[in-house]
Amino acid sequence: MKRGIALGLLAAALFGASIPLTKWLAGTSDPLILAGLLYLGAGTALTGVRASRRAAEAPLRRRDAPWLAGIVLSGAVVGPVLLVIGLRRLPGVPGALLLNLEAPLTAVLAVAAFREHLSGRGWAAIALLAAGAAALAAGPGALRIDGLGGAALAGACAAWALDTNLTQQLSIRDPVALVRFKGLAGGACTLLVGLALGGALPETRAAVLALAVGAIGYGASVVLHLRAMRVLGAARQSALFATAPFAAAVLSVPLLGERLALRDAVAAALMAGGILLLLREQHAHEHVHDPVEHEHLHVHDEHHRHSHQDGGVEPHSHPHAHERMEHAHPHASDVHHRHRH
Repeated sequence: MKRGIALGLLAAALFGASIPLTKWLAGTSDPLILAGLLYLGAGTALTGVRASRRAAEAPLRRRDAPWLAGIVLSGAVVGPVLLVIGLRRLPGVPGALLLNLEAPLTAVLAVAAFREHLSGRGWAAIALLAAGAAALAAGPGALRIDGLGGAALAGACAAWALDTNLTQQLSIRDPVALVRFKGLAGGACTLLVGLALGGALPETRAAVLALAVGAIGYGASVVLHLRAMRVLGAARQSALFATAPFAAAVLSVPLLGERLALRDAVAAALMAGGILLLLREQHAHEHVHDPVEHEHLHVHDEHHRHSHQDGGVEPHSHPHAHERMEHAHPHASDVHHRHRH
């Protein structure tokens, strides 16, 4: 659990580090064109990583195609298009506040549709982390909400909540291969949508910088995000990822010459409280593992007790079967713990 939280916070920090640079690029670039370049930067960088390493992870399979199509459609087409519609109709303050719907929507969808479990402490942690992100977005100005704009931003958050939960279903696959596919396919789709809506490509220097920012803020960050989801599930990791704006606020001080304000201290306190609740969460009870056959990176532990003719150098990945097992131990909603409560 603690390792998953550390990976989740690092993923949020890397994404947060990209926000000040993305904000600077957004001043001269079409939003959808910029989003497409960021995705493509992630996919291109991970193509190089994948070619230079000897992967022990489970590869993507043809049967994963429906999940991948849903991930690209919801996260890289529907979400960005609704975001642009919403931001064009709303001022910055209400727009930023509405975008904080993503974490609670992800949690609700994970519990309601994908059999994740959250204790009362887990829900409280998500509430504190979302409140911290909302505190960062709060500021002076009228909170007038245009109906269509508000609905569009809420729809974008719902699309990204679905994207996160669909991605969680493939989190046992090679995260580099998965994010590479998402980056290349999603980037191409978003770029084409941006061009179709009349957007123009930025100058060469800005385009290269966008690709570089995408490599770190989207590529490396989302790979770590996936590794954290393996351990924590989509609901908890989406809450941790909501700390990304705080990392951006801190980095904006040296990069953009901004100053931290009282609201930043309030946000930090709320987020720290949420992280502390997740760290102290203990969920253990008698539970049953149904028989299942799947493939993912693993070591031989209480959930993996199969034999190997070659001795099995660990960690490794191969198709393996789990027999029915009943036991009790602390756990989160990872791939082996999607039971009823």
